[in-house]
Amino acid sequence: LQTRLQAGQGYGNTLSCVLTVYRNESVAGFFKGMSFPLASIAVYSSVVFGVFSNTQRFLSQLRHGDPAREPVLADVALASTAAGFISVGIGTPVDLVKIRLQMQTQPYIEGNVKLKPTVPGFPVYRGSIHCFRTVLQKEGIAGIYRGVGAMLLRDVPGYCLYFIPYTFFCAWFTPEGCISPSASSIWLAGGVAGAISWGTATPMDVVKSRLQADGVYLNKYKGTLDCILQSYQNEGIKVFFRGITVNAVRGFPMSSAMFLGYELSLKAMKRDQTETNP
Repeated sequence: LQTRLQAGQGYGNTLSCVLTVYRNESVAGFFKGMSFPLASIAVYSSVVFGVFSNTQRFLSQLRHGDPAREPVLADVALASTAAGFISVGIGTPVDLVKIRLQMQTQPYIEGNVKLKPTVPGFPVYRGSIHCFRTVLQKEGIAGIYRGVGAMLLRDVPGYCLYFIPYTFFCAWFTPEGCISPSASSIWLAGGVAGAISWGTATPMDVVKSRLQADGVYLNKYKGTLDCILQSYQNEGIKVFFRGITVNAVRGFPMSSAMFLGYELSLKAMKRDQTETNP
């Protein structure tokens, strides 16, 4: 829904988009482009959270001589920035494949590609691997990383507004005297942080989606700035808030689960280490 609202035409609001996708593509339309993100999400999340936590520990060691010391706000911000930069390297190709597949409006038919490979409505890609290989062959590494500038502008501040609010709300929701936050505090803090991060990241998310969808059939935009200017000139300032409801709503449960899984996994590993090395 997010991709269709941000990069597509004629979908209107969220409800209209839901009905249009279901009417034209049935339930399968809501799961297009899912395989690549599913295959990579474990690696992506572990790298992002690993970079964030290890950068925090490094900065605490550098600043205080104790990696386990509670990080200050500046350290959280620097660790979030590092996580944002790293996430772009992994996430840009995955997002590009997902968006290219989602912007195809019909199932793949080989005859269509042979006859009219660049006409809207005639799919170009058979699936995730075929999409990745086709883009790489035709456009090279630059094609795979199309939209990387917009993604940097989305993810670097986006992760700052992800981890900093989480740290703040986690401490706020934890009662005084408790050594560590409860599962419910982690869940709630993670959900609020996710909604804030995805909501504020929406303008650059729109630009990124449009740049990555561009090239399926036509090449409309020359770059990030050109996409911003064309979108604003053609549709006004409201275009940069397309899909904000979907982003904010999905950000809560997704981030709640992510932070809860991360914190519980850390606790389990620390407990195992303590039992193994008393």
